[in-house]
Amino acid sequence: MSERVNVSVLLLFGDQAEIVADDVPVEERADPQRYPAAEVAVATGIPVGRLPGTRLTAEAGADGRLSGWRLRP
Repeated sequence: MSERVNVSVLLLFGDQAEIVADDVPVEERADPQRYPAAEVAVATGIPVGRLPGTRLTAEAGADGRLSGWRLRP
């Protein structure tokens, strides 16, 4: 079972996008999850270099990993 959550791309670290769920308090965002930036870019149609600051939705799986990236309307 998965649910769709709101997330934001904080920045790029090498070939990884640092992503945090929007419901995480700002003071707890020091440990974002990293995902392949190319994977997020292909799914959303946004060039890798423009991912930082992007607001997305993603499916949160039972294991807590995110997938199914989509641009937020």
